[in-house]
Amino acid sequence: MVDYPKQELVQLIKKFGAYLTVKFSNIFSISLDNLDSRSVGALAGLAVAIVFTWRLLRSPSGPQRRQPKRQGPTPSSSGVSTHSNANLISSEDSRAQNVIDEFFQPVKPTLGQLVRQKLSEGRKVTCQLLGIILEESSPEELQKQATVRSSVLEVLLEITKYCDLYLMERVLDDESEKKVLLALEDAGVFTSGGLVKDKVLFCSTENGRTSFVRQLEPDWHIDTNHEIVFQLARFIKYQLHILPIRPERTAPNIFCSPSLEQFFGCV
Repeated sequence: MVDYPKQELVQLIKKFGAYLTVKFSNIFSISLDNLDSRSVGALAGLAVAIVFTWRLLRSPSGPQRRQPKRQGPTPSSSGVSTHSNANLISSEDSRAQNVIDEFFQPVKPTLGQLVRQKLSEGRKVTCQLLGIILEESSPEELQKQATVRSSVLEVLLEITKYCDLYLMERVLDDESEKKVLLALEDAGVFTSGGLVKDKVLFCSTENGRTSFVRQLEPDWHIDTNHEIVFQLARFIKYQLHILPIRPERTAPNIFCSPSLEQFFGCV
């Protein structure tokens, strides 16, 4: 019946409806007291017919259209698509790897961090001037001039930020003292750093510098004199011996470096 044309199906439903109308009139004209088995069977058949008709009307009037199947890509287009997808994934992986490499790239420490790390958080430092802070290497040269080494200035200023720094040197006259103080002032040590002129100490002998260091009891002492360094090794926790050539043997608490800036990794 589902295969009939739509118009024929409508006519058939109308005829069946007229038949049901006649049956309804005959059934309800019978008295309820005279109902027999035939009447009950007729009522049951009527109910089944009504349900069947209702379900028939709800069913779709025509066959459902089938969805066209998707055709798979041809071998050539599939190869191109796979190749392009592989290139895309490779490019994304490369970018992700670059981001990871940049994220985990070790950060270069600042000079301030290097100073604190090298000095082991030492809070007081004493340092000789000649050959370390100044270009000159002897008291005789200081009688002519005093020049602050530009390469060490940045390190010196960082030390003054984190440590209580004392500078000291042996001089031959008062004019040499003035030249040293003026050179430090011109370099901005007293204005940019935490150093004051009262912490620049002068003496007339090498033993005088040793006495200064022992009295101040610093965490670090920096010197170029071999004898002073080893004399202070018993009293000072750490020392930095500035000399051009590394000696064969040093004390455990004595570090050696050609210059102050090289010790802190600035050059």
